[in-house]
Amino acid sequence: MARRNLLLCFDAFGTLFSPKGSVVQQYAHVARQCGLAGFSEDELETHLMAAIRRERKLNPNYGKATDLGSTKWWTNIIHNTFTPLVPQDQTFPPGLVSRLIHRFASDEGYEAQPDLVSALRAVRHPKPLHGFDKVVVGVVTNSDDRVPSILSSFGLDVSPLRYGSEEQASPHPGDIYDIDFHCMSYDVGYEKPDVRIFNAAESMLARIITARHGEAPTPDQVQSWYKVYVGDEQAKDVVGATNAGWHPILLDVDSQASKIAKLEDCSEQSIADVFQRDAVMRVAVASRAAYTGLQTRKMSKLCCKEYSGVTKTLGRRAIDGACMAVNPSAVPFNESEKHSPLNPYIWVALGR
Repeated sequence: MARRNLLLCFDAFGTLFSPKGSVVQQYAHVARQCGLAGFSEDELETHLMAAIRRERKLNPNYGKATDLGSTKWWTNIIHNTFTPLVPQDQTFPPGLVSRLIHRFASDEGYEAQPDLVSALRAVRHPKPLHGFDKVVVGVVTNSDDRVPSILSSFGLDVSPLRYGSEEQASPHPGDIYDIDFHCMSYDVGYEKPDVRIFNAAESMLARIITARHGEAPTPDQVQSWYKVYVGDEQAKDVVGATNAGWHPILLDVDSQASKIAKLEDCSEQSIADVFQRDAVMRVAVASRAAYTGLQTRKMSKLCCKEYSGVTKTLGRRAIDGACMAVNPSAVPFNESEKHSPLNPYIWVALGR
């Protein structure tokens, strides 16, 4: 049987990385470092949420819709959040805006999932170790344009290729990246679960195939690729991927989606066989609340998943089960690797 090719894409916030504590706590911490005091986190939360609502109404899609741009969009939010909190005898802290913008575009404000770098690089094992001839890894996410810089700050080798980028950003034959491309709603103009953001990812796949092989693939050749999407939200990630004809894997926090079959229970089947039986699979993960409370949930609804305060960690049983599910004989683990916190869902790329 001919070996198939794999397009493996991930959500970003809450899937590949999460905030280091709540955004309100981090905003307050940086503000106090810049000399601004005398405010409570409740006051800060109120002004931050109001600033986000205002900016989203005036300048949709992180400012892209009005040519404002995401940096100016966040600058406006920071100014509108803190200006009411600055005492009359004090000027606005000069370094506050730049420090917060830098923080939330890097590993200063976010933490990667355990072993993210090594896990993604494991996808690049030589072909005999997995069941796919070619593998392309992408990020498809509802976000502004900071995601590539955040992932780069974790030590990942990130391609400059993103939806809407100039032709010179296309990869050259032989270029190898941990992340081959990004499709962000900021660039695409549509958010998950809209299938058009997944269609945009397929167009990026075609662009990569063209760059690597010197000729554009036919639509049938693009459709022949096996497409897997990993995310942590059923309404956006699972529904969107399913409607686009992809195979979704849900990161199931605390077994809240117990009716969906668990990938780690399918230890004797290839990933292709698994999806023939079940349209959706899940990987069970345990939550560790970095910050809990109403403010985090409110802001999560307001402005992307960067306002989720939940960091996910994976149990050993889930790791071992998922690794064996995709290829019980081919994964070259030694004992220490088997019990590492390697994210198991990445090992879908190692299926038969």
